[in-house]
Amino acid sequence: MKLSRRHITVAAAGAIAAPALLRSGFARAAEVNLRIHHFLPPTTNAQTGVMQPWAQAVQEQSGGRIEAKIFPSMQLGGAPPQLFDQVRDGIVDLVWTVPGYTPGRFPNVEAFELPFIAGNAEATSQALAEYVEKFPDAEFKDVVPIAFWVHDPGHLHLTKAKVEKLEDLQGLKIRFPTRQANEALKALNVNTVGMPVPQVPEALSRGVIDGTLLPWETVPTLRLHEICKTHTHVSSSQAFYTTTLCLLMNRKRYEALPADLRRVIDANRGLAWSRTAGKATDAKTQSGIDAAKARGNTIVTLGAEEVARWRQRCEPVHEAWAKEMEKRNADGRAMLREARALLAKYAPR
Repeated sequence: MKLSRRHITVAAAGAIAAPALLRSGFARAAEVNLRIHHFLPPTTNAQTGVMQPWAQAVQEQSGGRIEAKIFPSMQLGGAPPQLFDQVRDGIVDLVWTVPGYTPGRFPNVEAFELPFIAGNAEATSQALAEYVEKFPDAEFKDVVPIAFWVHDPGHLHLTKAKVEKLEDLQGLKIRFPTRQANEALKALNVNTVGMPVPQVPEALSRGVIDGTLLPWETVPTLRLHEICKTHTHVSSSQAFYTTTLCLLMNRKRYEALPADLRRVIDANRGLAWSRTAGKATDAKTQSGIDAAKARGNTIVTLGAEEVARWRQRCEPVHEAWAKEMEKRNADGRAMLREARALLAKYAPR
């Protein structure tokens, strides 16, 4: 669905839930009003822990000349996979989105979505931010990246089944969030179903899927602890999967700003904000675990030997990605080596 600026204006005016508007505390009206669009509810950590602090920072540092409104839950229209095109085409000013919602379009960052690559979100987000500088994806040239980050390590959340070993996965329908998570599940002989995260609660409730891959951070936001009865904690040191995330700004909107306001934006983009975003998502991991425990749910933690079995099954996924990158005239093996080196660089000491 192609959206025009007129459609966006109408959608914004008719939104039932008011956008998150940060109180300026400044006497004069803002010179620049930015719209930030994303696909999750306003209570999600990405909004409260990243987007709102970012908007507050640019507002304060600009002396109130920049003001940002946040439109959650796709209030401005469209579907989650369309967010990148919305910001690229100038329909909105900024978006928070998941590159993996358009499979194969952003292959470079998939190195961090491969199974058993990522660590905690704070370390992995910094590694990803530096990696993107070394291996910029051609798709991102049309936008101004504010920050790249990942969520905390992802695990299995299931309505009824209890997964304690590989064999327990057989016959289950599991939702995957990204292309590489899909490949990892298929390597484990799982029946996979793809869908954006806002559709997951209903799909679980209706039995369309038996479980989903998601980080603990999102469990309370989606109320998965009320829908799922069991959770399988795969690995935290090297995550079974993670998802790359990004906050992006329309390039023309950025370039049209006065030079001093561009400097404010520049001061609030890059590695430091990637670290802030990763740290914010790590901080919410325990809240998801606590929510599941409070409901009396079963949490299974795989032992080292069982994790090794999963890891071994997933090793061909790495090789397949590297070969695919070679077909795109990129050195996939070198990219993987660099990703691992950067993860080691930022790993907690």
